[in-house]
Amino acid sequence: MSFKRTLVTSALPYANGPVHIGHLAGVYVPADIYVRYLRLRGEEVLFVGGSDEHGVPVTIRARKEGITVQDVVDRYHYLIKDSFEKFGISYDIYSRTTSDIHHKFASDYFRRMYDRGQFVEQTTEQFYDPETQEFLTDRNIRGECPRCHAQGAYGDQCEKCGATLSPDELINPYNAVNGNPLTKKATSHWYLPLDQYQQWLEQWILENHKEWRPNVYGQCKSWLDGGLKPRAVTRDLDWGIPVPVEGADGKVLYVWFDAPIGYISNTKELCDAQPEKYGNWEKWWKDEDTRLIHFIGKDNIVFHCIVFPSMLKADGLILPDNVPSNEFLNLEGDKISTSRNWAVWLNEYLEDFPGKQDVLRYVLTANAPETKDNDFTWADFQARNNNELVAIYGNFVNRALVLTGKYFDGKVPAAGELTDYDRQTIEEFKNVKAQLENLLDNFRFRDAQKEAMNLARIGNKYLADMEPWKLAKTDMERTATILNLALQIAANLAIAFEPFLPFSSAKLRQMLNMDTFEWEQLGKTDLLPSGKQLAKPSLLFSKIEDDVIQFQIDKLEATVKANAEANYE
Repeated sequence: MSFKRTLVTSALPYANGPVHIGHLAGVYVPADIYVRYLRLRGEEVLFVGGSDEHGVPVTIRARKEGITVQDVVDRYHYLIKDSFEKFGISYDIYSRTTSDIHHKFASDYFRRMYDRGQFVEQTTEQFYDPETQEFLTDRNIRGECPRCHAQGAYGDQCEKCGATLSPDELINPYNAVNGNPLTKKATSHWYLPLDQYQQWLEQWILENHKEWRPNVYGQCKSWLDGGLKPRAVTRDLDWGIPVPVEGADGKVLYVWFDAPIGYISNTKELCDAQPEKYGNWEKWWKDEDTRLIHFIGKDNIVFHCIVFPSMLKADGLILPDNVPSNEFLNLEGDKISTSRNWAVWLNEYLEDFPGKQDVLRYVLTANAPETKDNDFTWADFQARNNNELVAIYGNFVNRALVLTGKYFDGKVPAAGELTDYDRQTIEEFKNVKAQLENLLDNFRFRDAQKEAMNLARIGNKYLADMEPWKLAKTDMERTATILNLALQIAANLAIAFEPFLPFSSAKLRQMLNMDTFEWEQLGKTDLLPSGKQLAKPSLLFSKIEDDVIQFQIDKLEATVKANAEANYE
């Protein structure tokens, strides 16, 4: 099916801390690559994101710090938003689930489903702290792990052995905040009856979306094979969106129900503010001509492929066409953990590596965990920067521009008659547009970036083989032809790398003084007319020295030591 427009969403990061490289590699860089690619093709696309600001962890942090929950989410919402902007994640809107528009929209969403009888009410016994008189969520409960018997396992997971748990399995459960022992108490909640959607989901996913990534399809099939059960959409909490039903005092919308609705409410917020540019929000969420793509990490597959689609179907909205979820990115061979501070935080990277956003974007895409968990190491980061970005891409561009400045006063020289080797070189990259489209359309971003870098390798090899700096002594006409072709390849690189490395692509376009910049030009050899004045060249990338990398390794070793002292290890 062909679509008129594409709506791209990326998982809402939780406003309880900064974002790290695992988030960037798993969700945000792939989403941005795809959106930039569609925009470059001139397609109508909307990129929607925002912060997830409800739930329990933010309330725990607020208590520990003696501040309000709003203070916590404000701090991290703006930190995350700033990090994304500085990394070039090109949202059309990045909003938040504490906005007035979202509160009303999510509340109305629940009420519509409630009024249509699309929830079931159930009473269950849940863990309760008699002293504080509050029900506790899974993450708020700790105890002894029934598998490895480590102390302090969470109600949903043991971080020591990695087991997935439920609070009922914990030995001697207690309140994670104050250590109080817990009892069980009856409470009533509304549930989304996923079992009623089972047959439809089996047809929609297992039969109609076999093209989804194996990890996504496989996880969905596993859940469906196990049989779906009703899932609570409300919680006993004082932080969140109040349940808009009489007699529901002290209850809020469960964060997993409230957060994905943020995609829709954020779209509405943008459309209400700029209707002349974006139209009505319903165009993006109700029109069958809109294609919906969710970019998420693998821990969110079930919510975006089973739960949220059931909510969308219940309210008559469009369903996701694809959910290209990545696996996890590890750090130096160990699982990234926010609680153990085992991560590379984006805000710290921006301070330590000013102006090198594209380097991290490049390395994370080159190591993208698209089909399996992958590993980020500082040694690989340095090697890819020095041996690929600097030695291949940057070296080629710099030589082409410097030689043009030296021999032709910085003006694009006119090409003369082409040799067989010139034609062979052109033949090598004339299909780059079709190759990139095939890879990007199928969400294979790692291979697509490799294809773009291959174009730089072609250019680098061409200049090295032709040695125009030697030919210039005897044959200026041939030198002009060689440098013309080299500059045309450089202009192609500015287009090919735009989705991946937007900052260096913009810098290269400025140096080449490119008037037009369109996807349709990719693969052509007449992008820069002869006689065009080029700007003064400067290095696209710079070498990263050993001491800079050692500083990052030392930071991680300090984290290991601190964790050992805190009995995390």
